Amino acid sequence: MQRAISLQTLYIDFDAFFATVEKQVNPALRGKPVGVIAMESEYSALIAQCYIAKAMGCARQMRVKEARKACPEITLVPARHDVYVDMHHRIIACVERTLPVKKVWSIDEVECDLSGFNEEAAIEVARKIRADLARDIGTEISPSIGLGANQLQAKIGAEMEKPQSFVVLHPRDFPGKLLNVPLGDVPGIAAGNIVRLRRAGINNMADLLAISAKHARAIWGSVEGERLWAQLQGYSIERPETQRSMFGHSRNLSGEWQRPEKALECLRLLTTKAARRVRADGFWSQKLTVSLKDEYKRKYHIERQFPPTRDDFNFQREMTCAYQELMTKNSHRKIRSIYVMLHGLCEQGDVMDDLFTTDESHNKKQKRETLCDVMDKVNSLYGASYLNIGPQPVIPGGYVGGKIAFGRVPTKEDFASLPPQAARKQAAARIAAKD
Repeated sequence: MQRAISLQTLYIDFDAFFATVEKQVNPALRGKPVGVIAMESEYSALIAQCYIAKAMGCARQMRVKEARKACPEITLVPARHDVYVDMHHRIIACVERTLPVKKVWSIDEVECDLSGFNEEAAIEVARKIRADLARDIGTEISPSIGLGANQLQAKIGAEMEKPQSFVVLHPRDFPGKLLNVPLGDVPGIAAGNIVRLRRAGINNMADLLAISAKHARAIWGSVEGERLWAQLQGYSIERPETQRSMFGHSRNLSGEWQRPEKALECLRLLTTKAARRVRADGFWSQKLTVSLKDEYKRKYHIERQFPPTRDDFNFQREMTCAYQELMTKNSHRKIRSIYVMLHGLCEQGDVMDDLFTTDESHNKKQKRETLCDVMDKVNSLYGASYLNIGPQPVIPGGYVGGKIAFGRVPTKEDFASLPPQAARKQAAARIAAKD
């Protein structure tokens, strides 16, 4: 570890990203309270809201009915994940004309390296990026920018005075403005950590900064406590690269899709999407887990293990067996949500046929894998699911397997799971966003 003596990191966190993208794309929404919902339904919930709506009491996960009660003037827009992803890539290109992006943390958060810049130059670069974004992307999509000794301090700075934050946490001023940050606002300090900190007599940032690294490790019960403490102190921490362990997709269900037979149709699409990601990253999978939550919010899951595979035929068969077993063991009238996970990953060099595998079985397996590779290439080329195993119904809310999650930005191939008609419609929306 090395303690920084100058600004090392620039962090950009875009304000209310989904909602401001909608305002940038649609000028009629500007100056108005806007909320983004998962799907066009009175039973849906807010996944984002602009600061106008937030000031009037709207919050994430608030149901449509509650949002309209808090803010009668609110305009609710169904999420358009492909539009947000397209805007994300435009933003990255704009930033990189001035400074390379070191890491994309999420669709609306990026980190840049300031090594080699003095304070004056670092601040000038940050201002230039802000001006470029306003000119080339639009004034509705506002960045909050933080500069600090490392990624954590810069991220805290970006969040400190939102919206349109611009905070410099220079190492020479340490602890400075950090002392004003509530413990609950520090990324990496969850509610459970707050409880443990309180028990240890740590009630504010000054208390946390005053303890030792070993004490922080003991409170967290892991090295993560020591790492977080060190970053708050201004040290540069390089974490080991995480290894991919699974591919999964989930879906909340509504209306008729809560019926077990309809939930299975959706599960087939989710399994196909996860399988394409397994192949795209060069893996084989040996395990599959199906999970569901019923109408009473009770959770059930079942896992199946099998020889390494990468083709849709095997994954669909294993998923169906797992789902049927869940249905046999438990009586469900409605299913609120479903989840499929492909795990037990291995690479090609670790894949071996079973001792008793026949030549015929081996050749059949290879043909299926080749067929799935061809399907993936065609679908990726045309941006839609032109080739698919079995029927492909349109699920309310769309974007099956292509939704944005923290830490993962969907790729072009993720949206290739859309039926041709839906793909054409969303391609038109992306073009309109650029115009």
